[in-house]
Amino acid sequence: MTETPPSLSALTTYLLSRTGKTARGALATRLGERGLRLWHMAVLAALADFGPHAQRELADRLGIDPSDVVKVIDDLAAPGHVERARDTADRRRVQVTVTPSGLALLATLTTEAEAVQDTLLAPLDTAERAQLHELLTRVFAAQL
Repeated sequence: MTETPPSLSALTTYLLSRTGKTARGALATRLGERGLRLWHMAVLAALADFGPHAQRELADRLGIDPSDVVKVIDDLAAPGHVERARDTADRRRVQVTVTPSGLALLATLTTEAEAVQDTLLAPLDTAERAQLHELLTRVFAAQL
């Protein structure tokens, strides 16, 4: 293993970046085994947590290019994980809703993500994990 220069490991931003890259790669590998990407999980989570969305609103909420969100929704709609329907209030809009199959898939993907998280955070005890989560939540909230 190559030693990290101390001037880099002294930077919290560097440590966050490298740890995030490792976490994202491990999660991408897990999701990839199912033919999915993180955006698939993100769409399912947003629909489960916030309810039906117009496609464009979903893209805005998740910070995904609208054309990319259409592809993700197509991928999820094909096996029946989400449904699309014209908005009754505005026929130009397409509403996307998560199905029971999509909720089941999200539960499975969440379990997968938690397993990746457990591996990544193995050096920390339960209290340290809770503290890290609380601190990162505060930093994340300040970015919004």
